[in-house]
Amino acid sequence: MSESINTISQTDLAAIGEGHLAYLRKMSSDEIRARFPAAQAIQPGLSLWALFSADGTPLAVSDDRGSILESAFENELQTVSIH
Repeated sequence: MSESINTISQTDLAAIGEGHLAYLRKMSSDEIRARFPAAQAIQPGLSLWALFSADGTPLAVSDDRGSILESAFENELQTVSIH
């Protein structure tokens, strides 16, 4: 008996939830600056909330979790938390 294995490409996997899902993650400003060179103006040593699209694209950064959730809501994105 042979089993069929369905595979999905990394590109297709990254597109799941695109435009519908976003993830929320608490990060230090140092982590954000290391991952996103364009964010060098952010002060070091802060604790921030970051919102990312389903494919990992950064959407927003704030020190206020509520404002990040509001931004997601306004853009009709369902959020999940990453610990």
